Amino acid sequence: MARSAREDGPVTAMSALRRDPWLLAMLAWTGLTFILFTVFNGNAEWQVRIFWTFQPPLDVLLAFFSWRVARLATGAIRRFWLVLAATGTLFTFGDGFQALMTWFPGTWSTNGGTLQTVCLGIGLLSVLTAMLAYPHPNRTGRERLGFWLDSATVLVAGAVVAWCSLVTPDGDWRSDMLAVLAATGVAVTASFASVKMILSGNAPMHKASAFPMIGATMVMSVGMFLAPHGTDVSPAVYFVRYLPSVLIAVGPRIQFLLASFDRSAFGERRRKPYSLLPYGAMVVAFVVLVIVLPGGVNQRLWGVVVGLALICALVAWRQLVAFHDNQALISRLREHEVRLRHQAHFDGLTGLANRGHFHEQVEHALAASPGAVSVLLVDLDGFKAVNDTMGHAAGDALLLGVADRLRGAIRSGDVAARLGGDEFAVLLPGCTVTEAEQTAVRILSALTVPELIDGVPVRAAASIGVAAAGPATDVGSLLREADIAMYAAKRGGKGTWLRHHPGLIHPGTEVAR
Repeated sequence: MARSAREDGPVTAMSALRRDPWLLAMLAWTGLTFILFTVFNGNAEWQVRIFWTFQPPLDVLLAFFSWRVARLATGAIRRFWLVLAATGTLFTFGDGFQALMTWFPGTWSTNGGTLQTVCLGIGLLSVLTAMLAYPHPNRTGRERLGFWLDSATVLVAGAVVAWCSLVTPDGDWRSDMLAVLAATGVAVTASFASVKMILSGNAPMHKASAFPMIGATMVMSVGMFLAPHGTDVSPAVYFVRYLPSVLIAVGPRIQFLLASFDRSAFGERRRKPYSLLPYGAMVVAFVVLVIVLPGGVNQRLWGVVVGLALICALVAWRQLVAFHDNQALISRLREHEVRLRHQAHFDGLTGLANRGHFHEQVEHALAASPGAVSVLLVDLDGFKAVNDTMGHAAGDALLLGVADRLRGAIRSGDVAARLGGDEFAVLLPGCTVTEAEQTAVRILSALTVPELIDGVPVRAAASIGVAAAGPATDVGSLLREADIAMYAAKRGGKGTWLRHHPGLIHPGTEVAR
């Protein structure tokens, strides 16, 4: 029974990959193939036989290990690997038949016959359908559009490479067009797979198993330019065209080993917020353009130019989508910033300024007009009894009502705040002492009107302390004076107001209103 990656760590999985007998066997099989290509250098008949005879075992491994991976997975991931197993079976049948035919009299090439091409095409179509049907969870419509634009860009780059393989420099079509089209399908499908693995964020395989399959795309593209013609062909050409079969078969084996140690090798992973693949596709198209330019103006060149123009258009469209995404993100960040600023400056229940913001406003008012600033401290009388007898919801409703009464009793330039609990404050900038006292009277008058809570009238009585700033008054001393006046009002009988006077520092001293 395989142990988890949490117990063994990633070293165990990597060690298993390095020591895996199947991967070592495929490596040895590949080395033997290259040796035989070299031994039979110059003998095209035997090189073609080796090319086809050594591929069916790799197809069998592709089908077998894809099926084993499917047994470890569930849902859409399982369906994807079952399709890949069926594709490996089709490849086995087509390549096996082609390998058998090479041992009979006739002329055979590495491009394959009709049956092999049909099996290859059906298998590739099945894989492509499975990729298209694979789900993209948690994606917005704009994100899906960006994904498909990136995919289309890569596919167009693959089509540019395929065009250069199908059209000869003199503008003629290759005679083995059907086989080359099938090989082009491999490259296009693998290109799409690379986009799927890197961009989707919920790929059905680990990136370590995806890399060999992506590598097969690049080798396949090179192999299409190195198609054997004539009888004297370098062993390296055959080997390059043979290597994609090895890389594709390696992927499922790596996935099986990783999934055996850690089931998180499947499933959703954080996708990158950006992708360099479209720019890589543009680079590929430019490289192909440089390669075909020496041949002059012909069909091959025009095909590359059209493909490059289409890639540039897709990349530009993708950039516009990205700009819209960035603008939407900036708008959301600004809205979030406004909410955070509001939460930092205002009370969550009443919407009045909180203690910190009120202190800042008092400080600014004192700096602007030191001798014309007054502060009122409003403390509710009997609020605890409302909470205890009617519940906290009733207490909150009463606080909301008091906040509304404060807003209605002050001027537009004044600042009302909730300092905490049942304690409120009012900043009166540019206000005389007489106007401050009149504001306190208006607030007490507004609070005499009962607040209807669950059908019960509740009166919010309050005691108010009034303090006026002098030329050298700071925030702390002004609020302290208002607090002293407020507590003096409470001691005097509640439901009233008092203006601060130095005599209030001594308890019991009477101060005239």
